[in-house]
Amino acid sequence: MRIGIMGLGRIGAFHTETLAGLDTVNSLVVTDPVATAVATATELFGATAADSPEALLAAGVDGVVIAAATDAHPELILAAVKAGIPVFCEKPVARGVAESLEVLRAVEGSGVEVHSGYNRRFDAGCVAARRAVVSGELGDLHTVRSTTLDPAPPPPAYVAASGGIFRDCSVHDFDIVRWVTGREVVEVYATGGNRGAEYIRAAGDVDTASALLTLDDGTIAVISNSRHNARGHDVRLELHGMKDSIAVGLEDKLPLRSVEPGATFPAGTPHTFFMDRFADAYRAELTAFTEVVAGTRTSPCTVADAVEASRIADACTLSLHEHRPVRLDEVAA
Repeated sequence: MRIGIMGLGRIGAFHTETLAGLDTVNSLVVTDPVATAVATATELFGATAADSPEALLAAGVDGVVIAAATDAHPELILAAVKAGIPVFCEKPVARGVAESLEVLRAVEGSGVEVHSGYNRRFDAGCVAARRAVVSGELGDLHTVRSTTLDPAPPPPAYVAASGGIFRDCSVHDFDIVRWVTGREVVEVYATGGNRGAEYIRAAGDVDTASALLTLDDGTIAVISNSRHNARGHDVRLELHGMKDSIAVGLEDKLPLRSVEPGATFPAGTPHTFFMDRFADAYRAELTAFTEVVAGTRTSPCTVADAVEASRIADACTLSLHEHRPVRLDEVAA
């Protein structure tokens, strides 16, 4: 199949390389305002260059991967849907819930599949955790813990445009909690602090945050995030049930050091980058998208799913600023 990629920044270039390595993809068409990025993609992967998104959509592509800046996502999604071309779009669908809902209403009933990019749904550990929940082997859940700790904060320009840590980082935790448990969040309570990187405080954001989520069956989910984890990129998920408890990310590359006498775990080199931690998940995610394009499966993460993750992020942002619990029905739906 022939796949188009809109946006060749860090994640777009990574997706281009991944797609070029898939047996089901035999040609790529790329577009980006930065000419050197396009030249690199054409040279390394034999991609065809398009001088605009419109030209890319007219180039006979079977599917489109959108990895452009967030502000461009709604327009690009809707253009691809109007052209009848299946879409994979990196999170978020749009900058805020209201605009995301506009996209959702526009694509509903179109018959065109839109796959939102939440890669943890394709991580082998998270898949095994969901299977354990669905099978009932954990019993009724009572506590879920989801952790995302970055080794260093993103640059000032990124922070200023990100919408805040809950919308940019924690949103992955929110999505995976929903997906693995199969439950919805009904209330949140969030807090945060600033322990470094003064430009994050200046942008009205926090560099370390936590949130308590109450799910619709009474399960409590604890979310922990930070921009400062010098040991590496730490992503974990714990599920505690009445029959058993399991963990995702508890492996030798875990960026955590034990001080127990005689402990040798973890023994590997810590993960230092999200693309390292989730390389296999990204490949599985894009493989799934090619199956969506081929019509052999429906979207494994819909626009509606992305909207729910964004609603939780907005609720947490409101809770942080107003220092109070926030119910999800207070956020636009």
